[in-house]
Amino acid sequence: MEPKIGRRRFLQGTASAASGLAAGFGSEEQILLAHLGQSANDAPNPLATPMPRGAIKGVEISRLICGGNLIGGWAHSRDLIYVSRLFKEYNTDAKILETLHLCEQYGVNSIITNPVSGDIINRFWAEGGKIQWISEVHPRHDDYKTTVQQAVDGGATMAYLQGVVGDRLVADNQFDLLANTVHYIQECGLPAGVGAHALDVVIACEEADVNPDFYVKTLHPDDYWSARRPDQPEEVIRNPHDNFWCAHPEKTIACMKAVEKPWIAFKVLAAGAVPPRRGFKYAFENGADFICVGMFDFQVADDADIAIRVLSGLERERPWRG
Repeated sequence: MEPKIGRRRFLQGTASAASGLAAGFGSEEQILLAHLGQSANDAPNPLATPMPRGAIKGVEISRLICGGNLIGGWAHSRDLIYVSRLFKEYNTDAKILETLHLCEQYGVNSIITNPVSGDIINRFWAEGGKIQWISEVHPRHDDYKTTVQQAVDGGATMAYLQGVVGDRLVADNQFDLLANTVHYIQECGLPAGVGAHALDVVIACEEADVNPDFYVKTLHPDDYWSARRPDQPEEVIRNPHDNFWCAHPEKTIACMKAVEKPWIAFKVLAAGAVPPRRGFKYAFENGADFICVGMFDFQVADDADIAIRVLSGLERERPWRG
C-alpha cells in the first residue's frame, strides 16, 4: 500500500494562493491555514532526518509513539457527543492499515493501544508491517493475569497498566493488585509499565519500590482555552467534563526529575487542544523520554516533522532515561 504523501506537497504549493482566500474562511479555517504554512515550509523531511530513538529494557522505541485512541474510537471530545462515532466511521480497517504504514514510513516504530486493537495490528504484521505494540492491560480485582496473557499471546512488545486503571487502583487502596500485575507482566518476559493521570500513582510506586520498567504519565500545559476550571475536582478520572488530564504539570515535572525510569508522556496535546509544536516541545524539554500522540493518517507526516525538529534543538534538565 502506497501512503498518500502527495497531500502535503499540494498543501505546500497552495498555501500562498489560499492566503488570498482566507478572508472568506471562518476563524477555524484561518488558524488551520496559518498552521499549515508554518509547519510545511521549514520542517525537515523525516525520510532524510531519522526519527530519534531511545530504549526501554533493550527495546528500541521511537521518541514519537502513535497513540491508539483515534484508531479505537475512544475520543476525548469535551461535550461533542458524536466524535467517538466519527472516529470509528473514518478509521476503517483499510484506513488504520494506511496510518500504520505511514507511521513506519516516517520513523514511528511503536503504537500504544488497547488489546481490542490486537487483531488489526496482527493483520498489519501479516502484511509485512513491523510496528511494535505496547499493550494496555486492565486487571480486575479477581483476575490480574487474563489481559496480560492476551497482550503476550497477541504479540505485544511491552505492556502496562492503563492510566485510568492505575489511578483507580491507587485511589481505591488496591495497590497490591497494581504491584501484582506489574510483576506478572515481568514474569511473562515483557517490560512492564504503570500508567497514570494522577501523580500520586508514580509517587506510590516509587515509595513502595514496585520497580516497573517505565511509566506512562500525562503531561500538558494548563493554559489552553478549555482547561480545568477552579471549580472542577482535581481527580482526572472523576472529572465529568473531559477537559484536562494532567492536573498539576509543574508538580509532575518536578517529581519526574528524580525518577530514574523511562517516562512515556501522553495527552501532551491535551486531546487536541494544544498545537503539536508547542506540546511536543513542552513535554520533551520538561523531561519526557518519549511522547505518545494519537494521529490520524493526515497528521503523521507533520507530527513526525515537528518531533524531529523539536528534538534537534532540545534543552532539558532531566537526563534521558530511555
